[in-house]
Amino acid sequence: MVKLLMSWDIKPGRDAEYFEFVVREWVPGITRLGLQPTEAWFTIYGNCPQVLTGGITEDLDSMQRILESKEWQQLHGSLLDMVTNYQQKIVKATGPLQLF
Repeated sequence: MVKLLMSWDIKPGRDAEYFEFVVREWVPGITRLGLQPTEAWFTIYGNCPQVLTGGITEDLDSMQRILESKEWQQLHGSLLDMVTNYQQKIVKATGPLQLF
């Protein structure tokens, strides 16, 4: 299994819009694509990304298919409108909490 690790900060003043997007579009969309969400962490205090999240697929080919799909590009583009400092990395899935 492979995991897509992602992190970002929510743009100031976009919190309500961001959380509505995540619940109504992001999670259902990535799940529909075959990316199984594994964790989501929201940082309240500290000097690190505000959001850390991950999702898994069975293999690297499946992950690459998802990341190259039109639906991913649309979801990802909508996310990027609401966040800054976006980072992603594909790693071998080794457990429930993995960091960059």
